[in-house]
Amino acid sequence: MKLNLRNPIIFFDVESTGLNITSDRIIEIAYIKVWPNGNEESRTLRINPEMHIPEQSTAVHHITDDDVKDCPTFKQVARELGHVFEGCDIAGFNSNHFDVPILAEEMARAGVDFDVTRRKFVDVQTIYHRMERRDLAAAYKFYCGSEMDNHHAALADTQATYEVLKAQLDRYPDVLQNDVEELAKISSYSRNVDLAGRFVYDDDGHEVFNFGKYKGQRVEDVLKRDTGYYGWMLNGDFTLNTKQVLTRLYMRMHGR
Repeated sequence: MKLNLRNPIIFFDVESTGLNITSDRIIEIAYIKVWPNGNEESRTLRINPEMHIPEQSTAVHHITDDDVKDCPTFKQVARELGHVFEGCDIAGFNSNHFDVPILAEEMARAGVDFDVTRRKFVDVQTIYHRMERRDLAAAYKFYCGSEMDNHHAALADTQATYEVLKAQLDRYPDVLQNDVEELAKISSYSRNVDLAGRFVYDDDGHEVFNFGKYKGQRVEDVLKRDTGYYGWMLNGDFTLNTKQVLTRLYMRMHGR
């Protein structure tokens, strides 16, 4: 089934040095950009992470230090990628939990504005887990009727994710609407304010803490009462996106 799109949508996948969003780095990113008229463009970029790729990570994606030593750094390609993603909705497999947050972290580190507040996010894994509960290779076999080739290569995973979503729309026409806004809703398990889910919206639409001693309490109330908590978070081991969201809430609270 062809996707019914209002905006371009980018299916993407990253390979990285590890799974820590704040300290690990992207070493490969592949995307397929699909336009509302059905046109598609795809690309794979290898990236020098400027750090050692641990052997346990190489065992998964088969990318070594030598493979990326002559590649551009993320900072060198960040503005180009930001332009590619600008104005697009975003889709992937487990992307809401990993790929989008680590991409946003890399963009923030490179000084590129990667505004996610107006985007819709479709996580094909979330839809799959709601319907069948398996991984990408099993999803591809189940929905597309064949085995995946070159699993854990970024472009192969990206292509498979794109094909799985189209097959899901064909398989569940009574449940899934061919509409990115509705697919984004069914892809989400939470009401995150920041990508890491440190802040969430409560039932009244207010931002509340989703961790620690102030969990469940409104962010503005806490920052008024505990004036040092803002500084503690800014200096803590939180993602840059979380700190940016916190700063925006802090500035709004002070009318700036």
